[in-house]
Amino acid sequence: MKTIKGPALFLAQFAGDEAPFNSLDSITRWAADCGYKGVQIPSWDGRLIDLAKAASSRDYCDELKGTAAANGIEITELSTHLQGQLVAVHPAYDEAFDGFAAPEVRGNPKARQKWAVDQVKMALSASRNLGIGAHATFSGALVWPYVYPWPQRPAGLVETGFDELAKRWLPILNHAEDCGVDVCYEIHPGEDLHDGITYEMFLERTGNHARACMLYDPSHYLLQCLDYLDNIDIYKDRIRMFHVKDAEFNPTGRQGVYSGFQSWVDRAGRFRSLGDGQVDFGAIFSKLSANDFDGWAVVEWECCLKHPEDGAREGAQFVNDHIIRVTEKAFDDFAGAGTDEAANKRMLGI
Repeated sequence: MKTIKGPALFLAQFAGDEAPFNSLDSITRWAADCGYKGVQIPSWDGRLIDLAKAASSRDYCDELKGTAAANGIEITELSTHLQGQLVAVHPAYDEAFDGFAAPEVRGNPKARQKWAVDQVKMALSASRNLGIGAHATFSGALVWPYVYPWPQRPAGLVETGFDELAKRWLPILNHAEDCGVDVCYEIHPGEDLHDGITYEMFLERTGNHARACMLYDPSHYLLQCLDYLDNIDIYKDRIRMFHVKDAEFNPTGRQGVYSGFQSWVDRAGRFRSLGDGQVDFGAIFSKLSANDFDGWAVVEWECCLKHPEDGAREGAQFVNDHIIRVTEKAFDDFAGAGTDEAANKRMLGI
């Protein structure tokens, strides 16, 4: 067994134009003050990282690591959630997602997709230069508008969509192999990879690519009424990343999973700060530890009620309280008889 590393913090929800959130130096100093040992960096945020430079320069990456280390922080992973989303976009979402892209490719889906692929590849190269072995992203979605089959989906629609999704990601996964970096898809509603079945459909079409791995976030499973503990046992060999995020699901006679187009605070399913929701993190940390997960426990703050800075500080302590320092010996070693093979045979009567 292995001890999970942490706590770490995903910086996407905290980066901003005001100090201490406007530079890698100041935000890592703040994160350390909150109790964190690592940070996951959103690769699209130029205030924290120059992605093109990181992809091409080990010296620059050493500077980034040195800046974080001077504040007692390790860079745990890079994220391309926004760019990964743009690898595959259904036309219904063109306008909604256009803002994720660089200005020069907006309004041009083909150019935007090429830009997104290049971005994810650069982030994988940057991860290699940083000495990081895992990378967080989204899969994007071509089939999501058809998630609920009404009217009846035409035969082959889903299969064709997943064939295309795999076709778009295979060159990225092959680049990931060259870099020695796992691509960890956050299994997330709104993405074509939103549960175990859809992940398996994608995995099959990539030839069970060794680098097509998972980012485990139980909040997205609880809101789908999916067994998030069983999921760990099923995919333990593919889970390479862990977002520690809480949620609650309180259906009523008026709304359930789809929540009636309500705002976050009025939904039946809501993201909450750690410890304020319904996720059984004691069981999750136990299962991940038993299954030899040795990555980072990364807090992703998303809460419909609590202030982010309060959630961040409480989250660091919450993870510290849940990380299990695994034992190197059995509790009953004191009673061991030190027998040998001959003794074993005598005990069995053979």
